[in-house]
Amino acid sequence: MNLFNGIEAFIQVAEKGSFAGAARQLNLSPSAVSKLVARTEDALGTVLFNRNTRSLSLTPEGQLFLKRGRVILSEMAAARADIAAAAGTPRGQLKISMPNITSFFLPLIGGFQEAYPEIDLELDFSDRVVDVIDEGFDVVFRVGQLSDSRLTSRQVARINMQLVASPAYVAKNGLPDSVESLAHHHCIQYRYPTTGRLEAWPLPEEYRGSLSFSKRLVCNSADARLGLVLQGQGIALMPDLLSAPYITSGDLVVVLGESVQKEYQLHLLWPTNKHAMPRLREFVDYFHHHLS
Repeated sequence: MNLFNGIEAFIQVAEKGSFAGAARQLNLSPSAVSKLVARTEDALGTVLFNRNTRSLSLTPEGQLFLKRGRVILSEMAAARADIAAAAGTPRGQLKISMPNITSFFLPLIGGFQEAYPEIDLELDFSDRVVDVIDEGFDVVFRVGQLSDSRLTSRQVARINMQLVASPAYVAKNGLPDSVESLAHHHCIQYRYPTTGRLEAWPLPEEYRGSLSFSKRLVCNSADARLGLVLQGQGIALMPDLLSAPYITSGDLVVVLGESVQKEYQLHLLWPTNKHAMPRLREFVDYFHHHLS
């Protein structure tokens, strides 16, 4: 038996929750998938699924092997792609987690696909902190410092967060002339999808925890905040990678200048054992070039 076929069948059954679903995905019959899984269990000397007439669930051994199996198949795909790339253009698939700022990243993704048409991309736009290894990502964007020894990182940009408002909002409500005056303005706030907490604005130390802001508008999308602030709905803390063009054009103005701002580093992170994949190197180099 080709053990890799058995591992692929096992993973599909685990992800689809049924042999029938896995069979449709693999273009095989349910009985063929069942035989592949059974032979894999025989080869491993353990039972991977709890089976009965109504349900199918992973055994503890199955849960462990699911993580390992994904890594095995990923490494095999990477090896095949590397061998193919050695003779020509980088190709294969990359699974990527990106911040949910589609208006900024989609043009860059489009440019990458134009430059590397043989590389397929699976994009996960989300502001949650994904588990790079367990969820099978090849590369992720992340703000802050590297904290996982299994990952390699490269800084690709510096992001400056600052308060902005539209000229229409300022004409109607005035421009805040102090940090304290923010308490009397409409503030468009961001809620973290993972923790449910509101993003803390980078106020000077003496004001932290002592000022209460309006919750008239709260959302979990940078693109939505940008749209709302351009409509004149309030003041928002925005990354300059989104706000800079509008500040240059005059459609937005900076509020309180250097009094309320903070700089972050944007990194690309990837599993260390995937460092040599040509398609991954090209992706990292491309974004480093265009963002730095």
